[in-house]
Amino acid sequence: MSRFVLAIDTATPAVTAGVVRCDESGDEVLAERVTVDARAHAEQLTPNIVGALSDAGLAADRLDAVVVGCGPGPFTGLRVGMATAAAFGHALGIAVRGVCSLDAIAAGTTGDVLVVTDARRREVYWGRYRDGVRVDGPAVNAATDVPAGAGAVAGSPEHAALFELPRLAPVYPSAAGLVAAVADWDVEPQPLVPLYLRRPDAKPPAAPR
Repeated sequence: MSRFVLAIDTATPAVTAGVVRCDESGDEVLAERVTVDARAHAEQLTPNIVGALSDAGLAADRLDAVVVGCGPGPFTGLRVGMATAAAFGHALGIAVRGVCSLDAIAAGTTGDVLVVTDARRREVYWGRYRDGVRVDGPAVNAATDVPAGAGAVAGSPEHAALFELPRLAPVYPSAAGLVAAVADWDVEPQPLVPLYLRRPDAKPPAAPR
Protein backbone atom coordinates (compact mmCIF):
# COMPACT_ATOMS: atom_id res chain seq x y z
CA MET A 1 0.00 0.00 0.00
CA SER A 2 1.39 3.39 -0.99
CA ARG A 3 1.81 6.28 1.43
CA PHE A 4 1.87 9.83 0.06
CA VAL A 5 4.04 12.17 2.11
CA LEU A 6 4.44 15.93 1.99
CA ALA A 7 8.04 16.79 2.91
CA ILE A 8 9.01 20.37 3.76
CA ASP A 9 12.04 22.13 5.20
CA THR A 10 12.87 25.76 5.93
CA ALA A 11 15.87 25.30 8.23
CA THR A 12 18.36 26.53 5.61
CA PRO A 13 18.20 29.12 2.80
CA ALA A 14 16.45 26.44 0.72
CA VAL A 15 12.66 26.54 0.92
CA THR A 16 11.88 22.92 0.10
CA ALA A 17 8.55 21.20 -0.56
CA GLY A 18 8.13 17.80 -2.13
CA VAL A 19 5.71 14.93 -2.53
CA VAL A 20 7.07 11.43 -1.98
CA ARG A 21 5.35 8.12 -2.55
CA CYS A 22 6.46 5.38 -0.14
CA ASP A 23 5.66 1.71 -0.59
CA GLU A 24 7.24 -1.71 -0.22
CA SER A 25 9.50 -1.13 -3.21
CA GLY A 26 10.98 2.09 -1.79
CA ASP A 27 10.49 5.84 -1.91
CA GLU A 28 9.81 7.82 -5.09
CA VAL A 29 9.90 11.61 -5.28
CA LEU A 30 6.90 12.54 -7.40
CA ALA A 31 7.60 16.27 -7.38
CA GLU A 32 9.80 18.80 -5.62
CA ARG A 33 9.98 22.59 -5.60
CA VAL A 34 13.01 24.35 -4.08
CA THR A 35 13.62 28.09 -3.81
CA VAL A 36 16.99 29.17 -2.41
CA ASP A 37 16.37 32.47 -0.65
CA ALA A 38 17.11 32.94 3.04
CA ARG A 39 14.60 35.80 3.23
CA ALA A 40 11.67 34.17 1.43
CA HIS A 41 10.63 31.29 3.67
CA ALA A 42 7.22 32.75 4.46
CA GLU A 43 6.57 33.93 0.91
CA GLN A 44 7.73 30.82 -0.95
CA LEU A 45 6.79 27.82 1.17
CA THR A 46 3.07 27.68 0.45
CA PRO A 47 3.49 28.31 -3.32
CA ASN A 48 6.14 25.59 -3.39
CA ILE A 49 3.81 23.16 -1.60
CA VAL A 50 0.94 23.95 -3.96
CA GLY A 51 3.27 23.65 -6.94
CA ALA A 52 4.68 20.32 -5.81
CA LEU A 53 1.20 18.88 -5.27
CA SER A 54 0.16 20.10 -8.71
CA ASP A 55 3.29 18.68 -10.35
CA ALA A 56 2.62 15.34 -8.64
CA GLY A 57 -1.01 15.37 -9.77
CA LEU A 58 -2.09 14.86 -6.18
CA ALA A 59 -4.81 16.60 -4.20
CA ALA A 60 -3.91 17.62 -0.66
CA ASP A 61 -6.60 15.37 0.80
CA ARG A 62 -4.74 12.33 -0.55
CA LEU A 63 -1.73 13.00 1.67
CA ASP A 64 -1.11 10.42 4.39
CA ALA A 65 1.59 12.20 6.39
CA VAL A 66 3.76 15.31 6.63
CA VAL A 67 7.48 15.28 7.38
CA VAL A 68 9.15 18.54 8.37
CA GLY A 69 12.73 19.48 9.12
CA CYS A 70 13.02 20.82 12.67
CA GLY A 71 16.47 22.29 12.33
CA PRO A 72 18.88 23.19 13.63
CA GLY A 73 18.23 26.53 12.05
CA PRO A 74 17.26 30.15 12.69
CA PHE A 75 14.10 30.94 14.62
CA THR A 76 12.16 32.59 11.78
CA GLY A 77 12.85 29.92 9.18
CA LEU A 78 12.02 27.02 11.48
CA ARG A 79 8.83 28.67 12.67
CA VAL A 80 7.53 29.01 9.10
CA GLY A 81 8.10 25.39 8.16
CA MET A 82 6.96 23.82 11.39
CA ALA A 83 3.84 25.97 11.70
CA THR A 84 2.89 25.15 8.12
CA ALA A 85 3.44 21.44 8.68
CA ALA A 86 1.32 21.52 11.82
CA ALA A 87 -1.44 23.39 9.98
CA PHE A 88 -1.54 20.80 7.18
CA GLY A 89 -1.58 17.97 9.69
CA HIS A 90 -4.42 19.53 11.67
CA ALA A 91 -6.49 20.43 8.62
CA LEU A 92 -6.13 16.99 7.01
CA GLY A 93 -6.12 14.92 10.20
CA ILE A 94 -2.80 13.26 9.35
CA ALA A 95 0.39 12.64 11.31
CA VAL A 96 3.20 15.19 11.27
CA ARG A 97 6.70 13.88 11.90
CA GLY A 98 9.65 16.10 12.70
CA VAL A 99 13.20 15.15 11.73
CA CYS A 100 16.60 16.74 12.14
CA SER A 101 17.36 18.71 8.97
CA LEU A 102 21.03 17.66 9.12
CA ASP A 103 19.87 14.02 9.07
CA ALA A 104 18.04 14.76 5.82
CA ILE A 105 21.22 16.11 4.23
CA ALA A 106 23.18 13.07 5.41
CA ALA A 107 20.63 10.51 4.21
CA GLY A 108 22.16 8.13 1.73
CA THR A 109 25.79 9.09 2.43
CA THR A 110 28.36 6.43 3.24
CA GLY A 111 31.39 6.46 5.49
CA ASP A 112 32.17 9.08 8.14
CA VAL A 113 30.60 12.36 7.01
CA LEU A 114 30.39 15.79 8.60
CA VAL A 115 27.28 17.83 7.73
CA VAL A 116 27.38 21.59 8.28
CA THR A 117 24.94 24.45 7.72
CA ASP A 118 25.07 28.17 8.38
CA ALA A 119 24.49 29.15 12.02
CA ARG A 120 25.56 32.76 11.42
CA ARG A 121 27.81 34.57 13.92
CA ARG A 122 30.77 32.81 12.24
CA GLU A 123 29.48 29.47 13.51
CA VAL A 124 28.08 26.29 11.95
CA TYR A 125 25.41 23.82 12.89
CA TRP A 126 26.95 20.39 12.56
CA GLY A 127 26.40 16.68 12.95
CA ARG A 128 28.63 13.69 12.30
CA TYR A 129 27.34 10.61 10.53
CA ARG A 130 28.45 7.08 9.83
CA ASP A 131 26.72 5.57 6.81
CA GLY A 132 23.94 8.13 7.12
CA VAL A 133 23.32 7.53 10.85
CA ARG A 134 24.08 10.39 13.25
CA VAL A 135 26.81 9.57 15.78
CA ASP A 136 27.46 13.08 17.16
CA GLY A 137 25.52 16.34 17.33
CA PRO A 138 23.57 18.27 16.38
CA ALA A 139 25.52 21.14 17.87
CA VAL A 140 26.61 24.68 17.10
CA ASN A 141 30.25 25.79 17.18
CA ALA A 142 32.87 27.81 15.40
CA ALA A 143 34.27 25.72 12.56
CA THR A 144 37.61 25.43 14.36
CA ASP A 145 35.87 23.86 17.37
CA VAL A 146 34.04 21.12 15.44
CA PRO A 147 35.53 17.73 16.44
CA ALA A 148 37.73 16.17 13.77
CA GLY A 149 37.44 12.63 12.48
CA ALA A 150 35.15 12.81 9.45
CA GLY A 151 36.31 11.65 6.04
CA ALA A 152 34.12 14.00 3.98
CA VAL A 153 31.84 16.99 4.41
CA ALA A 154 28.39 17.88 3.05
CA GLY A 155 26.04 20.82 3.47
CA SER A 156 26.32 24.56 2.94
CA PRO A 157 29.06 25.04 0.30
CA GLU A 158 30.40 28.21 1.92
CA HIS A 159 30.76 26.49 5.29
CA ALA A 160 31.84 23.09 4.00
CA ALA A 161 34.76 24.97 2.42
CA LEU A 162 36.02 25.77 5.93
CA PHE A 163 36.99 22.12 6.37
CA GLU A 164 39.86 20.46 4.51
CA LEU A 165 37.78 17.45 3.56
CA PRO A 166 36.43 16.01 0.31
CA ARG A 167 33.09 17.59 -0.57
CA LEU A 168 29.95 15.53 -1.09
CA ALA A 169 27.00 16.58 -3.24
CA PRO A 170 24.19 17.03 -0.67
CA VAL A 171 23.84 20.74 0.10
CA TYR A 172 20.32 21.26 1.44
CA PRO A 173 17.65 18.95 2.89
CA SER A 174 15.77 17.26 0.05
CA ALA A 175 12.30 15.73 0.03
CA ALA A 176 13.85 12.28 -0.34
CA GLY A 177 16.27 12.94 2.51
CA LEU A 178 13.54 14.21 4.83
CA VAL A 179 11.45 11.08 4.30
CA ALA A 180 14.49 8.84 4.66
CA ALA A 181 15.27 10.52 8.00
CA VAL A 182 12.08 9.13 9.57
CA ALA A 183 13.39 6.36 11.81
CA ASP A 184 10.21 4.31 12.17
CA TRP A 185 6.85 4.98 10.52
CA ASP A 186 5.11 2.64 12.95
CA VAL A 187 6.05 4.65 16.04
CA GLU A 188 3.61 7.33 17.22
CA PRO A 189 4.96 10.74 16.13
CA GLN A 190 6.24 12.99 18.88
CA PRO A 191 5.32 16.69 19.28
CA LEU A 192 7.33 18.98 17.02
CA VAL A 193 10.30 20.50 18.84
CA PRO A 194 12.49 23.07 17.06
CA LEU A 195 16.25 22.62 17.28
CA TYR A 196 17.43 26.18 17.85
CA LEU A 197 20.56 25.09 19.79
CA ARG A 198 21.05 28.59 21.14
CA ARG A 199 19.05 31.14 23.06
CA PRO A 200 16.96 33.62 21.01
CA ASP A 201 18.44 37.05 20.40
CA ALA A 202 15.28 38.76 21.63
CA LYS A 203 14.98 39.00 25.39
CA PRO A 204 12.08 40.17 27.55
CA PRO A 205 12.62 43.62 29.03
CA ALA A 206 13.97 43.69 32.55
CA ALA A 207 11.48 44.43 35.31
CA PRO A 208 11.56 48.07 36.43
CA ARG A 209 13.37 48.67 39.66
